[in-house]
Amino acid sequence: MLKALIIDASGVARGLLNTVLTEGGYEVVGSTHTMAQGIALAMKHRPQIICIARENIEDGSGVMEELRAKLPKSLIFMVSGAIDAATIQSSLALGVNGFIVKPFKHDAVLKTIRTAVLALIRKQQEATGDQ
Repeated sequence: MLKALIIDASGVARGLLNTVLTEGGYEVVGSTHTMAQGIALAMKHRPQIICIARENIEDGSGVMEELRAKLPKSLIFMVSGAIDAATIQSSLALGVNGFIVKPFKHDAVLKTIRTAVLALIRKQQEATGDQ
């Protein structure tokens, strides 16, 4: 079972995403509204999936760089109510693996995560020559 961490200032969003992930077969190991606590939970639980609200990624704090340095294998998903082309481009450059759009649609969230996980597996297999 893959472990997931949710970082979002909205308690409602955290609760809904927690439900979607849990029902989708993921183990939510932490959920918080602050980036500081999110980093601490990430270091403690070392989740494979991290869902972070857009404002936390774009606040200039360098959180993506920190997470990429400490947890390079984790898949990071930006959670937002609106995502435009410029946001996608800048977020991908920072290392975001996918985008989860609010309001959450159960199937869309799980498909987004599954697609990113499968892409990572394919990439690792290609790197090792296993196919």
